Formats: sequence, structure tokens, C-alpha cells
Amino acid sequence: MKRKLIVVSAAIAAAFALPGCAPAGYGGGDTAAADYGAEPAANAVAATPGATEGATPGATASPGAETEEGADESGAPELSDDEVTSTLKATSVKRMGETVQNQDGFVLYRFDKDKAKPEAVSNCKGDCEKVWPAAVINKGETPKLEGVDAKLVGTVEREDGTLQLTLDNWPLYTYIGDKEPGQWKGQNVAAAWFVITPEGKKNLTCLPAVSKAVAPPKEEAADTSGDAGSDSGSDYSY
Repeated sequence: MKRKLIVVSAAIAAAFALPGCAPAGYGGGDTAAADYGAEPAANAVAATPGATEGATPGATASPGAETEEGADESGAPELSDDEVTSTLKATSVKRMGETVQNQDGFVLYRFDKDKAKPEAVSNCKGDCEKVWPAAVINKGETPKLEGVDAKLVGTVEREDGTLQLTLDNWPLYTYIGDKEPGQWKGQNVAAAWFVITPEGKKNLTCLPAVSKAVAPPKEEAADTSGDAGSDSGSDYSY
């Protein structure tokens, strides 16, 4: 009972601190705020109860590793160096604290509508994956890890055969609304997208008001009167 009270108190305290912690330009304002570390208890909340630690079912022992004979015959497309997520790096950023970033310094996210148990499942498809590109890798390759436990890293096969990296069995994504390295404008989008910690948990150190995702990039043949991935907001639920 005492432990529950402590967790609730920490969550309430965090809630009162959250309004001033939004990233620069988030929600129409650059608010001055102190830097928030990764210590608050809310930082270790998992999206789905029972998400496991360590090696997880449904994830490969190492990204891209072959576990069965003939597994390389799935017809997975060969990805270019620009498409591959070659690095997973634990990095602390202002106001948010713990993040995991790719080789270009872009923050990675997890999606509450995905599944981590009993096995990893990505439910971000179609326009969703245009706004939230999957962190993918070629078969037989492994990302460079900095501050991330290799036992927590795995892959899940997407519908097109590509391998998406997972962390504690949660599929990883970037967000096209983040225009520069280190930004985390995807935090709490649709109340379903959250910055992921090196342990695979949701980082709730800073939780801005729920916002809508940016619009997906326009097709070449479509009207180009607006900017692709503009920050004007959209009616998309992802």
C-alpha cells in the first residue's frame, strides 16, 4: 500500500511539473523550463503490463540473426545505408531525460497500439508508417549499441519483409515531425506515441498535452500546395 502511495504521489508531482517541459516550439511556444532528468518514477512505466525485461519472446537474439535454415529466403528487400538504423544510442536530452537515438541523432519512439507480448507486433501501417518510419535493418546485420543492453534488442518482420528493430520487444520508430536531431515532438501524439528509454519503457518525464500527428508526406502526383509533414496538425489518429 505504501509503495502504491509513493508511485501515485510521484505521478501527481510529475503532472504538475509537465506543462512547462514541452520542447521548444511544441504547442505554439518556447517555454523556459529547467532540464528534467530521467529519475522520476513515471519514467519507468510500461505501456502494457507484463512487458518483460531481458531476452523477450518474439524477438531475435540479435537483430537480423538467422534462427532457422532458409530464413533468408523470405524475400526481404535489401535496404540502403540511408534507410538502415545502424546505431541505437542512449542519450539524455534537456527536459526529457533518457532517450534512444539513431545514428543521425533522431529520437526513437514506441507505439501503444503495437504489441510486445507474447511477441512483437507492429500495427503502424499505411499512412501511419509514412509519418512514423520504422527503424529497420538488413538481415544478418546488427546495430551498434551505445548504452543499450544487447539482450533487449531484437527484430520483428514487417508485412513487406523488412526487419524492424525492437527494444524490450517494442517496435522502434522515428517521427517526421522531428525536423532536427534531439527533438521529441512526437511525445504523447494521439496519446499513443512516447519517447522510449534504453530499457524499452515509456519515458513520461515530460508529458505535453495530447497532440495530433503531422500529415503524411504528399505523393508526387498529389497537390503540393502544402508542405509535406507540416506542423499544422491533422485528423490522423496515429
